[in-house]
Amino acid sequence: MVPRQIRLISPSGYCHNQLAALRGVERLRDAGHQVENDAVITRRFQRFAGNDEQRLADINQLAQLQTLPDIVLAVRGGYGASRLLESIDYIGLQRRLLNQPLALCGHSDFTAIQLALLAQVGLITFSAPMLAGNFGAEVLSEFTLRHFWQAVSSPTVNVAWQSDTPDSGEWQGTLWGGNLAMICSLIGTPWMPQIENGILVIEDVNEHPFRIERMLIQLQQCGILGRQQAIVTGSFTSTALSDYDNGFDFSTVWQRVRDTSGLPVISDLAFGHAADTVTLPLGASARLQVMQGQAQLQATGQPVLR
Repeated sequence: MVPRQIRLISPSGYCHNQLAALRGVERLRDAGHQVENDAVITRRFQRFAGNDEQRLADINQLAQLQTLPDIVLAVRGGYGASRLLESIDYIGLQRRLLNQPLALCGHSDFTAIQLALLAQVGLITFSAPMLAGNFGAEVLSEFTLRHFWQAVSSPTVNVAWQSDTPDSGEWQGTLWGGNLAMICSLIGTPWMPQIENGILVIEDVNEHPFRIERMLIQLQQCGILGRQQAIVTGSFTSTALSDYDNGFDFSTVWQRVRDTSGLPVISDLAFGHAADTVTLPLGASARLQVMQGQAQLQATGQPVLR
């Protein structure tokens, strides 16, 4: 593996699992990578990884760096990115980062910043593992690691999986999405990308199926789903059904979306908050193919590390 220069950022919540973050740094350094800006791991203000000005600087300083790192890696998600969106230096970041071999990586709450960058200046970023939850996990997922390094260093990202879907076909469009709650939080704002003919990939954590359905109904009623080619669903973890649900589960939600929107819903992609997750370039050009439950997603046009 080629040694990489990795710069940490923490624009969201305080990293309450300090041990995991430090373990992630140690693993990356043991693998030969250079990890910088690790002071953001311990930084704290209230529930955040520093005050708004400090966390905003994590993002805006990227526009001023004389030498760019290979990878910019979020420490964790949580909450806080939404507070920064109005003050991000979008034009400065576009001038410095566009068409550069830099992988800006994170997921969860970081989705808000990723989609804002895509909406404002067309920057492609990676919905990818983060320092504490993934690189610092007690048991490191080889699946996650393999897909991450392949995605950030190859001109074509290839992901294949088995899907429990009745849909078959081929669709092409802009790959975008991320955490569903964060996507919905951007509706009606300048930070929501206006994607036509998109392939929308979604995931979430700690959200019951009825809440996921409610968010998808919101996306449909405001016209966003009507502009998409297909929906790909990732992991929806840490939810518990009860007797009250009486069979209402995620498969029920996906089928309702098919019935009401006419869109194919390709389920079961290992993507999101689970230990095993693929890395996807948000804003890249993609082709999705499904035949008899065998799904394949290809993406091109994203930054590629030299």
